[in-house]
Amino acid sequence: MKRPIQPMPEFVKEALRDAYLSDSYDARPAYQRNDNLWWINSAKRDDTKRRWLSKMIAELKAGSGYMGMDWKPKL
Repeated sequence: MKRPIQPMPEFVKEALRDAYLSDSYDARPAYQRNDNLWWINSAKRDDTKRRWLSKMIAELKAGSGYMGMDWKPKL
């Protein structure tokens, strides 16, 4: 990975658990998991962090997409 490993904030863990998406998140490639956390952690404002978290949750629910880019899992 090019970026340092990012810690998962508690509010992200809770959101994944509450949306029943922990397994979907864990199934994503390591670089995507880390990049999503970097993206969320890099936001300065809490409302921005929450908005980016909502984007990640929506992409996980859809089963495709990655930080606003097209992405589909290999089957």
